[in-house]
Amino acid sequence: MTALSVRQVRFRYLSLYGLRWLPSGLLVPVMILLMQERGLSLSQIGLVATAQGLVVLALELPTGGLADALGRKPVLVVAWTVCLVSLVLFVVADSFWMFFLVWALQGIYRALDSGPLESWYVDATLAADPEAEYERGLGWAGTVSGVAIGAGALLGGGLVALGPVGPLSALALPVLVAIGLQVAALVALTVLLVEHRPARGAAAVRASVAEAPRMVGQAVGLLRRNRVLLALVAVELFWGFGMITFESLLPVRLAEVVGDADRAAALLGPASSAAWLANAAGAALTPLLLRRLGAAPAAALMRVLQGVTVVGMGLLAGPVGVLIAYLACYTVHGASNPLHMGLLHRQVDGPYRTSVLSLNSMMAQPAGALGAVVLTALADATSITVAMLVGAVVLAVAAPLYLPAWLAGRRTAAAEPDPGEHRPGESAAGPGHPGPALDPAGPVDPVTVAVSAPARSE
Repeated sequence: MTALSVRQVRFRYLSLYGLRWLPSGLLVPVMILLMQERGLSLSQIGLVATAQGLVVLALELPTGGLADALGRKPVLVVAWTVCLVSLVLFVVADSFWMFFLVWALQGIYRALDSGPLESWYVDATLAADPEAEYERGLGWAGTVSGVAIGAGALLGGGLVALGPVGPLSALALPVLVAIGLQVAALVALTVLLVEHRPARGAAAVRASVAEAPRMVGQAVGLLRRNRVLLALVAVELFWGFGMITFESLLPVRLAEVVGDADRAAALLGPASSAAWLANAAGAALTPLLLRRLGAAPAAALMRVLQGVTVVGMGLLAGPVGVLIAYLACYTVHGASNPLHMGLLHRQVDGPYRTSVLSLNSMMAQPAGALGAVVLTALADATSITVAMLVGAVVLAVAAPLYLPAWLAGRRTAAAEPDPGEHRPGESAAGPGHPGPALDPAGPVDPVTVAVSAPARSE
């Protein structure tokens, strides 16, 4: 057994990342429309979606601390298993409360899944090479997820176009296939993600559960002391609220323009596939944006541009105009996430990495739940267009929150004695990256990420 190289860690991370998002892609064209088909109004759909946000709000930090204390792999195995259960229930759900349970299980899944895989990748990469720049892998992950979701959405749209099979409606077929893909992803997780943990078994679980609150407390303490990190996490409040426009309202907007829900779902399959390929292309632009603008200015620009694209989705007439704006939105979305996450990682040390990522996600999920309630209710009371315009404004007003990261990057650049020299632990990607993370107060035990597996060629 030999330690994994940087390339091997990246290969495994990207493989698992793609498998994690492929089942989600199948659900993109049908999730909202299937709930409507089974009798839920837009307002009811918004309410059931709050179950996910509330559960995430309750569990996000404890599960992040648990992953840091116990290990990333066991938490991910539980997360992906819960996702499988929720998908099985989604196939048969036919009432408000059954869908509420589906979304509650998705909340458990999201809370457990938020951060451990990415934290494993960053820490395992730094364990293999302390000077490695992991931002490139994060950007490629955006590309991989875009391709995976795009392929899943294309497959989902094709399944809808085939029509009903037996007792299953056309809109339910993609969910059934997603269940099979989720099983395959779970098997791959157990094989590819290898992690050395100092202790195992029931005693280790009890000790980790007891340790989790301290890990969370240290992460929250870092958030209180680090103004840059606080502003970055606050971005998620606006991002989570505004994303409802293109994740949940767009299918309804397209159905409104086209005049038929089944036809809209069939169109949304290839459109979603193209959108996620655009997302992948946007993620691939990350190195260029870093060189030309720097992480923080580029991230702020993306927030404004995404708001503009949502305005286009809400105002443009006809399916062609709506779908063009949709593709532009996902291109910007793909470029935004690696920039934001790279800035976030530069502000945190390894032992608290998953906990801080959980703090970041914790802001997005309840904000998304609030957005689901507010924007769907607004759509019912006024129109889909009005709701999308409100969401667009919320997305754009988050841009100034990247200012502290930009100022920190300028201070770091000014203090650097040799601008051409890259110091370990700092980004050489260009202006806008903050410097090394602030050390949390108090003694901490470093998390050992000694990853071992048979050597393999790639």
